[in-house]
Amino acid sequence: MLRKFGFTDFATLFYDDFRMLNLFDKSKTTGHKNPLSSPFLVPARVNITPKKKKKKMSVEVLDGATILNFVQDKEAFHVLVCDRFAHLDTNHDGLLSYAEMLKELQCLRVFETHFGIDVKPEPSELARVYESLFDQFDHDSNGTVDLEEFEAETERMLVAVANGLGFLPVQMVLEEDSFLKKAVDRELMTKVAA
Repeated sequence: MLRKFGFTDFATLFYDDFRMLNLFDKSKTTGHKNPLSSPFLVPARVNITPKKKKKKMSVEVLDGATILNFVQDKEAFHVLVCDRFAHLDTNHDGLLSYAEMLKELQCLRVFETHFGIDVKPEPSELARVYESLFDQFDHDSNGTVDLEEFEAETERMLVAVANGLGFLPVQMVLEEDSFLKKAVDRELMTKVAA
């Protein structure tokens, strides 16, 4: 059995379809019997994200076991965590400050969206959420995150995701450089090697 997840990034793919449905509803009020002949029916291309380098994404099938097997492969997991940590550590001091982690935390998209359009939370609320997420990584509360803290919290979060998914396969849209995509790639490589 395959479940489909409607993650916020996935919803943006279908934004045009929902916009088209909106136009169909408008056609009812214009007196047109055929919504396809409505003068309001025009391509509904809307740029919903600011112009920036778009990340590659792919649709993958995974389950909780995919993620757990990835985390339990301590050597492979450690290498990927070290790579991500080094990428985030822009001043190369071996520690992640709040400023260095902020961009990564913002990629988590913790606020709900409506058909791919982000909800605008209060700036103070947004700051509290990101500070709270940073505090989850900063186990010793010294204001920085070292590699061990980063790896431990990343593992804890991935295990929580795996437990949430369970063992039924789900279809998800994943960023190419995400830990979940790396877990899927690892699983595929082990199956090919077997």
